[in-house]
Amino acid sequence: MDEREKQATSNGRAHTLIEALPYIRKWAGKTVVVKYGGAAMADPALKHSVTKDLVLLHYVGVRVVIVHGGGPRISEMMERLGEEPQFVGGLRVTDERAMEIVQMVMVGLVGQELVSLLNAEGGRAVGLSGKDANVVTACKLESPHGELGFVGEVAAIDTRLIDTLNDAGYIVVLTPVGSGGPGCDSYNINADTVACAVAEELKAEKLIMLSDVPGLLRDVEEPESLISEVTTSELANLIADGTISGGMIPKAEAAISAIRNGVRSVHLVDGRAEHSLLVELFTEEGIGTMIGGGAEPGAGGDADD
Repeated sequence: MDEREKQATSNGRAHTLIEALPYIRKWAGKTVVVKYGGAAMADPALKHSVTKDLVLLHYVGVRVVIVHGGGPRISEMMERLGEEPQFVGGLRVTDERAMEIVQMVMVGLVGQELVSLLNAEGGRAVGLSGKDANVVTACKLESPHGELGFVGEVAAIDTRLIDTLNDAGYIVVLTPVGSGGPGCDSYNINADTVACAVAEELKAEKLIMLSDVPGLLRDVEEPESLISEVTTSELANLIADGTISGGMIPKAEAAISAIRNGVRSVHLVDGRAEHSLLVELFTEEGIGTMIGGGAEPGAGGDADD
């Protein structure tokens, strides 16, 4: 590389840092909830990429709360133990035995693995089950599609322990298992649902949902049809007219609920793209879909709000 190429490279790096500065200033001290799942949890390279991003957010002053999934790991463990995974209406049927496996995998394996990765990158991470200090209280989810067993929906969120840990400088890693009432010690809860409920209760600045799609698409067969920005009212219309369909409907509806309950914006980000969290938060163009409450939600990292 000659001197001109070196200078151009240095200028490019400097420009990147300068572009990020207003966003770093914007998010310092603010709460960002990240729903971590999909390929970003399965691919070793992506796991390290995401954890580096999360630790960097922590070091620039962002209060980071992570809610993780882990469905494929649960199914894998069930099969190893001779159990057959069953689903009704897209939700895992969770009998008493399955609930034991869910807790073993989610709390004891997936959650602790993520904590270890974050700490290895220089973070200070603490793993919590939703049952710890009754952070997540749940009630039984009744499905029109059939009996689900110990599958719950969020009844209440108590963020006092999360706030205490964030105030002390820790990254919180939350497993979406909730405390039940009399006769039911635990409930298995959808991670998207818990992430939204936690973000709402914390009045988070942003909820970022990592998934295996580029974001909201007008045509699921065309990645180029990505909707980069949308308001809640526009999104509701896209659901009503069928533009948003299938598995994206629950995420879209959860995003609308989160914003109507105090979250500033929701971002649907492709977790398969390396450093997608940083691109979304710290660059002008962003990545994925940003959902805001107003008529003009703003671009990229939304630095000028």
